[in-house]
Amino acid sequence: MEIQAILPSKGRDLRLDLFRGVANWAIYLDHIPNNVVNWITTRNWGFSDAADLFVFISGYTASFVYAKMMLERGFIVGGTRLTKRVWQLYVAHIVLFVIYIVAIGYVAQRFSDPEIINEFNVAGLVANPIETLRQGLLLKFKPVNLDVLPLYIVLMGLFPPVLWLMLRRPDAVMIGSFVLYFAARYFEWNLQAFPEGTWYFNPFCWQLLFVFGAWCALGGTVRSRSIIDSRGMLWFCLAYLVFALVMTMAGRFQEFGDLFPRWLYDAFNPNDKTNLAPYRFLHFAVIVVLVIRFVPKDWKGLEWRGFDPLIKCGQQSLAVFCVGVFLSFVAHFELTMSSGSLLAQILVSVIGIALMTLVAYYISWSKQQDKPARPAAKPATQAAPVAPATASAAEPQPARSQLQDGGVPAVSPAMIAAARSSPE
Repeated sequence: MEIQAILPSKGRDLRLDLFRGVANWAIYLDHIPNNVVNWITTRNWGFSDAADLFVFISGYTASFVYAKMMLERGFIVGGTRLTKRVWQLYVAHIVLFVIYIVAIGYVAQRFSDPEIINEFNVAGLVANPIETLRQGLLLKFKPVNLDVLPLYIVLMGLFPPVLWLMLRRPDAVMIGSFVLYFAARYFEWNLQAFPEGTWYFNPFCWQLLFVFGAWCALGGTVRSRSIIDSRGMLWFCLAYLVFALVMTMAGRFQEFGDLFPRWLYDAFNPNDKTNLAPYRFLHFAVIVVLVIRFVPKDWKGLEWRGFDPLIKCGQQSLAVFCVGVFLSFVAHFELTMSSGSLLAQILVSVIGIALMTLVAYYISWSKQQDKPARPAAKPATQAAPVAPATASAAEPQPARSQLQDGGVPAVSPAMIAAARSSPE
């Protein structure tokens, strides 16, 4: 089949790093209950939140990185590189899983707080540790706040054939993703969790955001540019953002929510995050349209030094995400054991983000040290002065005399004349 996708332009897109850093910081803040600082994140101002951004950028980045490789080196090479990335994600999840549950168990025992075991959904480890750990390795058992990486692993694991098809029929794959999304919502498809229930992030629904990110990376935004830049689309996006803000505030404040008809309030509250409600996807798509329209790849604002910590956290996203999940548990426990005052909330938020940023800078520095040093440039050898010829051109010279001391070839006046007369 003919290739119809438009490959991303060369060079790193700092917008991806910036917004991935934003997602990591926001996920950390959102994972801390009773924290006034997480009011700055998007989940309080609209239907979508940092999880939507994380999944979208993951799909965008996967296409950005592996599409050209799959075209140039074939499906097998591209697929195996994607599989290697899936393995890295799985190992990171298992390491985080072990550290996370050990920390929860230690805190519960050390401070005689058994309720924290139930709060973070690790009670099964006490009643049936072997089976619970086995289900954890199968991604079925997940403590609280450890749902994003399993979703990412599943979507990346199934992505090689999707990417192959998207390179050839991008719009058809996007339509197929919508069909699967609506079918999953209608037939209530989801993966089974352990010990009961289903996945918090339904992969059959959340794949829509992942594929949408890949579609945007492979020319979807280019083909839709006239629509994105239209005045009608701009007004629709702004109006929908205001509507989403109003309905989200209605869900946050009961007195305000009582002002709306019950049918309207119930349509958007509670926000269906598990199955990625259509209004939630539309809210995020509206944000994407506005970013594409007003924040181009060469936007000068990306050079602002104030964005450097966010960009650095986005460039080391996996490590920063894992550290952020663990630190969110530490911050939650600290607020529970302390007064939970406004100052304490601000401190745990700022310190956590500072530690995540420190990890990002350290990993970047460490990777630079692992790269082989460039060999120093050798100084140019100065040519020795030309000795006057003492013999006639017809007289043979000894072979040794063709080199001056130090191995530098001798240059005769005849050679200079010949060089001047030769065409360039």
